[in-house]
Amino acid sequence: MNRSLVLPIAIVFGLLFHTWCSTMVVVVPYLIFTILLLNFTAVNIKQLRLLKMTGMNISLLLFQILVSLGGYFLAKALGGNEIIAQGVLIAIICPVAASSVVISCILGANRETVTAHVILGNLMVAIVAPIFFSFIGVQQQMPFLDSFWLILKKVSPILALPFFIALALQMWLPAVNGAIARYKSWSFYFWALALAITLGQTINFIFLHGAENVHSIIILGTISVGICAIQFGIGKLIGRHYGDIIAGGQMLGQKNSALGIWMANIYLNPLASVSIALYSIWQNLFNSWQMYMHEKK
Repeated sequence: MNRSLVLPIAIVFGLLFHTWCSTMVVVVPYLIFTILLLNFTAVNIKQLRLLKMTGMNISLLLFQILVSLGGYFLAKALGGNEIIAQGVLIAIICPVAASSVVISCILGANRETVTAHVILGNLMVAIVAPIFFSFIGVQQQMPFLDSFWLILKKVSPILALPFFIALALQMWLPAVNGAIARYKSWSFYFWALALAITLGQTINFIFLHGAENVHSIIILGTISVGICAIQFGIGKLIGRHYGDIIAGGQMLGQKNSALGIWMANIYLNPLASVSIALYSIWQNLFNSWQMYMHEKK
């Protein structure tokens, strides 16, 4: 099957079978774990240079931190309710998707650059998000350390464990690492399945609880298009400055919607997750178009 068609099919599947998808959300962390393991085994981890952040890393992370908080207060200043403001916040602070490595490499970006930013970006959110949620959302009474630990426990097994497994394999079992790495292209299809399930989860929630907030949902859907375009656009501008347009766009624009939906459901009004759920539709339609144009070339 043409890969540019896989993501639209995943979106339609999530929309049509949202009830089933909502029951299958427990498998998403395992899918993300598998995606990361396949990608980590395909790179030389020693070349990632995680302790030496580049100017592009810093620029992208600062954009997320400053613009997400600024967007929250701007939405409220312009008359938006708390659901809309929280939706803006989560659509921007949501960390880079593990699957961004898959798309970026298909489009020609440097695998090591994107893989390193996936790790740095998710760790940044694990530190910054609890600070934001200490004065925004429904868990404001939760102590910072408890909030930090809760998010870190959610992120670290998915993020850190495949990293250290791949590192151990590269150091002591390189033949096994090479055998796993040969299947790195499968990560694209695992990602499509994870997308369908997480999108279906939010669509199901809208059907169950969204009737009284139709106005906010429509506004969030409209805003999510603009936020998606801005983040891909700004990311590409930053990437052009540092010599990798594709990496810059994907590292800022492509979001870990599964983690974003989870954070919204735990810390914010659950309807705020509509913004990141619909964002995942726009980002994947854009990714499908990028892959179509890339394959056409």
